[in-house]
Amino acid sequence: MRYDWTIDEIEALFELPFNDLMFRAQQAHRAHFDANEVQLSTLLSIKTGGCPEDCKYCPQSSRYNTDVESELLMKKEEVMRAARIARDKGASRFCMGAAWREPKGRAFELVLDMIREVKAMGMEACATLGMLTPEQAAKLKEAGLDYYNHNLDTDPEYYREIISTRSYEDRLDTLKHVRAEGMSVCCGGIVGMGETVRNRAGMIAQLARMNPHPESVPINMLVRVEGTPMEDLDDLDNFEFIRTIAVARITMPASHVRLSAGREVMSEEMQALCFLAGANSIFYGEKLLTTGNQDAENDRALFAKLGIRPEERPTPSSRRLASA
Repeated sequence: MRYDWTIDEIEALFELPFNDLMFRAQQAHRAHFDANEVQLSTLLSIKTGGCPEDCKYCPQSSRYNTDVESELLMKKEEVMRAARIARDKGASRFCMGAAWREPKGRAFELVLDMIREVKAMGMEACATLGMLTPEQAAKLKEAGLDYYNHNLDTDPEYYREIISTRSYEDRLDTLKHVRAEGMSVCCGGIVGMGETVRNRAGMIAQLARMNPHPESVPINMLVRVEGTPMEDLDDLDNFEFIRTIAVARITMPASHVRLSAGREVMSEEMQALCFLAGANSIFYGEKLLTTGNQDAENDRALFAKLGIRPEERPTPSSRRLASA
């Protein structure tokens, strides 16, 4: 496993002929995974809107005039009902997202209770709650959290064009706190925000230099939302997105690479190419945090056409074996 990828090396991967890139991605994928299994996660926004950050892509920012209303933290009973539905539909991991700069006070304690309940259902628990202190990371670990999501979004150079209310180092610090507690990291980025191929290579380099690599790497295609500063950007070329999936697979061969935001508008053929490029995880269900997603029935129909199986839900014994 390599942790010393240079930006030049990764940019050279992006420039490979498409068939050669796909072949290399398939080789890397098959060396570490069953090529016909996809891990299913369900994502629920447990606290929507009103975020003080100024991320230019995000409809949840209080700085932009979008259709997303600011809401209070959901009640635990509502969250657990959603988790049970997700489990019964085949999801092995339940992810909870809150539009906070960082968690605070009583709300954080309520989220800890939700994590304990999700774990009691036999599912993996994932959360994305903004920046964390070392003490908060320790409490999440104690509650049983398996994964913490905190995306880098882009590379350090382009980051300042996207966000001004927190630094790149802030993001890296939160990831260090998560790692220090032994939790798994879910960390990826967004493509289609006006960045260059070199910016994309720089983002992948940041992820691929982490030791260990993030266990889960979500690759998001920008969903342009009216009212955000990025609403009028041009669509990213489909092949550029597929190339990003393939490069992530080659450089982080043992990570789950998640086909994330933007999947709602992807054709079956494009999704199939993303799976061929090494994507082996999706968000499963009709909605992400605030944007749409493929219908679960459509996903099951596509899986049947491609001969893809959902990855089996991890059991406590299998998790112990994997960590041994």
